[in-house]
Order: sequence, then structure tokens, then C-alpha cells
Amino acid sequence: MTASPPPLQPLLDDAVIALQAPTQVWSDETGDLGSAPIHGVYHGDVRHVRVLAVTVEGTEVESIACSSPGPQQVVFAGVLRGIDDDQPDPKVRLDRTRTVRAGGVAERIRITSHREVPVPVAVTARIVPDFAPLQQVKAGLAHDGAWDWDGTRVTSGTASFGLTAPGAEITVSDAGLAVRWSAVLAPRSTAEFALDLALADDALVVTAPASAPHPAVPDTTDPRLRRWLDRAAGDLAALRLAVPAHPEDAFYAAGAPWFFTLFGRDSIWAARLALTLDPAIAASTLRVLGRLQGTKKDPATAEAPGKIPHELRSGALSLPNEGVRLPPLYYGTVDATPLWVCLLADARDAGMPEAEVRALLPNLRAALGWMIDHGDASGSGFIDYVDQTGHGLANQGWKDSGDSIQWRDGRLAEGPIALSEVQAYAYEAAVRGADLLDALGEAGSEDLRTWAANLRDRFRAAYWVVTPEGRYPAIALDAHGAAVDSLTSNIGHLIGTGLLDPEEERACTALLRGDTMSSGFGIRTMSSGAAGFWPLSYHGGSVWAHDTAVAVHGMLRAGLREDAAAVARQLVDAAEGFDYRMPELHAGDARVQGVRPVPYPASCRPQAWSAAAAVVCAEALG
Repeated sequence: MTASPPPLQPLLDDAVIALQAPTQVWSDETGDLGSAPIHGVYHGDVRHVRVLAVTVEGTEVESIACSSPGPQQVVFAGVLRGIDDDQPDPKVRLDRTRTVRAGGVAERIRITSHREVPVPVAVTARIVPDFAPLQQVKAGLAHDGAWDWDGTRVTSGTASFGLTAPGAEITVSDAGLAVRWSAVLAPRSTAEFALDLALADDALVVTAPASAPHPAVPDTTDPRLRRWLDRAAGDLAALRLAVPAHPEDAFYAAGAPWFFTLFGRDSIWAARLALTLDPAIAASTLRVLGRLQGTKKDPATAEAPGKIPHELRSGALSLPNEGVRLPPLYYGTVDATPLWVCLLADARDAGMPEAEVRALLPNLRAALGWMIDHGDASGSGFIDYVDQTGHGLANQGWKDSGDSIQWRDGRLAEGPIALSEVQAYAYEAAVRGADLLDALGEAGSEDLRTWAANLRDRFRAAYWVVTPEGRYPAIALDAHGAAVDSLTSNIGHLIGTGLLDPEEERACTALLRGDTMSSGFGIRTMSSGAAGFWPLSYHGGSVWAHDTAVAVHGMLRAGLREDAAAVARQLVDAAEGFDYRMPELHAGDARVQGVRPVPYPASCRPQAWSAAAAVVCAEALG
């Protein structure tokens, strides 16, 4: 007997999305949902509808176009040749417009006839409720949840959706709901049909924010960069969320479909990279995360006093394919806390009112306290991490896949792990945190500067390695204090933080722009000279837009403007290849002239920090 294939995470690269957080719809290019594992209507962490397919009696719907005027809307066009005449030009067409709002999906179906005779039409929308948890969809697992229909609403547990379809006959069976309209089109006329889903879930821990965004899209004369900026601004607006208790404070959801919630590191970096586009969201992101800041030690959730959380979910997250089980509020991130301090300093520099900065002073002191008193979990002298539960995240930096920390020969590093970029974040946080305390007339800055100087000295003694590719900081120290010697994009995160001296920053920049690290469409996560390099590896050779943008951000702060501009141009070229919606990541294949970047087929999109990369590129190319 042939064994069944294991469940696999759905691929995303050829699916069509419309979204307004916390709601998203994934379909194919015809507009139908149901032919691919990712398809569905999602609200928060639940897929409410698995199938939504439109048929017209007596004819196929042959797709001819799919376009998206904005993140919230997709327009599909098809022809209905089965009810047409026998002439070459199609005279009966179907146009379908899908509009997503926070908590709702509107489908508008228009059938237009250019024929000289009446044309009877019968349209059916088949809807299959699902209510599968998002984590089950991500794991590729089947779901067969029960649901109830009361004549206007479908319900399963805390989740439900209302169905409105004026003029339609609705029938219900074990197979789902059938919504049927019928009409006779007069010669050269149009019939329109409307369907609306109103989604709700009492268990949601995120909601649409109360305020609308007011982005200040940077000016540019580069038409490609302008298209990327416009699309990025729209996607960032569509990814805005809040927590129900404080709807006035927005933050960026990390990305669609899996990360439609608050992620400490991702939300901070997105706000930081997009600071000139929307400075207000930096301040509100700081407040949202500050309210969830750790107050106690709890190994089960990785909480510690002063620690900024990793992610917030409505329930426990289980990823059986990866051996991961996370609590609803999880603190397993080693970098979000120093990055929170860096964002506060950036926000103040960008004009955050002093009263708002001062209100976060207790959070600032607590975050700095975590770095100094709790960040060194193993006594290594550096901020490090190790999962104490056996089912949390094995790696707790931004490269959080299980194989992301490798030696140059391909061996996996043994934890606890002290990442190089985390030491850079911590150094910058300590120095800029000291500046903030001075500016607010508060004590404690001298001790912070001393701690930062000592960290800088220890880093220089412990992290630098020499390999056939050159001299550079290792990606990490392992459990034995050995410098893990692979050349990776992590060195780009050190530039501009103050941890390196100017000559070292120039050397790191040269390596990032070299043949083994530069793909031509951005900086690879791992050098092609490493044994573990693979261009379709999640963190071991792919290119992440935000990762490259962080390096550009650092080069700008280090005064390396020509280098920053050259790397930014690579991202603009990549953006063009993805129709100006940069995915979470793409393959790290070497660029071939005239060939688009190769997708990473399971890449999320839109992704907040990938969209925010456009803003940094505009600064570099301005």
C-alpha cells in the first residue's frame, strides 16, 4: 500500500488576495475559492469559508482578466460563450468585484449582454462554511467542523458570518449553501447580483483601529519607485490593526495570511522602516507593546520582567509539522526588547511629543533592565536565548526557523545562541536609551553607557572570524562561546548601530555587495559560499526585502549613501518583478539579465516590513 503524502503548508505565490485586517480572502484568478489549500475567507485566526464559487447555468465562466485597484478590492472578468451567439466576438460577459472590509466581504456580480435578443440567466454562488483554525490550514491539515444555519447566519462556536443576498433563493444542505439568482437580460442590458458576508468572532484579540491612516508618501521622480511606494502605502494601511481595549492605538500586522496579528519584532521593524511615511504608528506601536511588556518570569511563555512579547493570538498556536506549541501571548523573542527602545528613540527624533515619550519612561526603564539583568540567560556575557519548554521557538531572532543558525560547513549551531545583530540592537538601545534619560532629566545614563562600552569591547574580542570570504562578525556565538562562522546578512543589521567602527562598517558593506551575498535582487540571507546555502531555503540563501532594507537603513546612518543607493536599486528591480507588491521573501538565485526574481512559493504577501522597505529605498534614492 502506498503511504499517504504528509500534510504540507499551502503555497501562496499564484493566489489572489484582497484584505483589510483582520479580514482576508484568497482565491484563484477566476475569483473562485476552493481549488487550492490556501483559498478561503479568513477573519482573524479562523477560515470562515473554504469555498465560494460562482457558476452560470448553461455555460462555463471563462476567465479573461483579474486586476486589483487596491489591497481591499479585486475585479475579475470572464466571458459566457455558452449563452452567447455563434459569432467570434464574445457578447455576454461576467464581471465580478470583490471588496473586503474589516469584518466583511462584498461580492458584486454583473452580467452584461450585447446580444440583440433576451438572454435568460441563472447564477449560483456555492458557499462551503469551514471555520478551520488558521494553524490547521498552515499545517495542511483537513478540517471538518460542524456549523449551524438559522436562516440569516452561519455559526460555529465563537465564530459566525451573516449572509445577505437580495433577490436570491438560499438553500442549505450538508454540502453548504447555494445562493441562486435568476433574471432575463433584455437586449443590450445588464443584471447585477449582490452577496455580502458579515464576519464576527467573539474570541478575536485584534480589531480594526478606530483611526484612519494619514501616510505622507515620499516624493520621487522614479516611476517604478513611485508605483512601489503607492502599493506599499496601501498595503500598510490594509495591515493596520489594534487591540479591542485600545482601538485608538494602531500597529502593523506582520503579514498575510499567517501573521495577521501583533508581532513584537515585525511590528517594530515595520514601524521603524516606515517612520517617514507614518510617524504616528511608531508611537502607537510602542504603547501597544508597552501594555503587554513582561512583569514576571514564566518559562512556559518565555516572559521575563521588562521583556517585549513576540506574538499575540486568540488561542494557543500549534504547528505539528514543526513541533511548535505556543501560548496565546508568547514572549519568545530575544530582539524585540532592544528594538522597542530603538523605536522609541527614533519616534522621539521624528517628533513624538515629549509627554507621550515621558509616559513610556517606566517601559523604557523596564526594557533596559531586561537587557542588563535578564537578557544573558546563560551567563555568556551576551544577550542570548534558549527554548526551555521543548516546544517553543528553537531560534528566537528574526531568522527563527530551526536550521537558520549554521556553521559555514553546514552544521547546526548548538544553543543557547547569542546572535550578533542582537548585540548591536542592545548596544544602540543602551546608548540611545541613555540619551533619552538625559533628555528627560532622568538618572541612570552613565551606567548604561558603561554597559554599552563593555558590550562593544566584548563583542570585538569574541565575534570576529576569518574565512576564505574575508574577515567579518560571526552570525552568533554557540553554547560553547564559539563564533559560528557562516557569512550571513546578519552583519547588515550591525551597520549604523554604533557597535562597529567606520572601517568595519565599510568592510561589512563590501561583503554584502560581493558576489556571494548579493543576488542582484537584494542581499542573500546566507552566502552562496556556505555549505548550507540553498536559494529556496527560508533563511539559508533566500532574499528578504526587509532584511536588505535594514542594511540600507544602516548604510544611510553610517554615511555610506552610494552603497545604500546601489542596494536599494536592487530592491526596486525586484519589486518590479513582483508587480510592486514585495513578498515576504524570494529566492536567492543569481540575477540573470531580463529574468524576473524567482518566487519563494510559500511566501506571505503583503508583509508589513516588506512593504516598509519601499520607504527606506526612497530615502536612499532621494
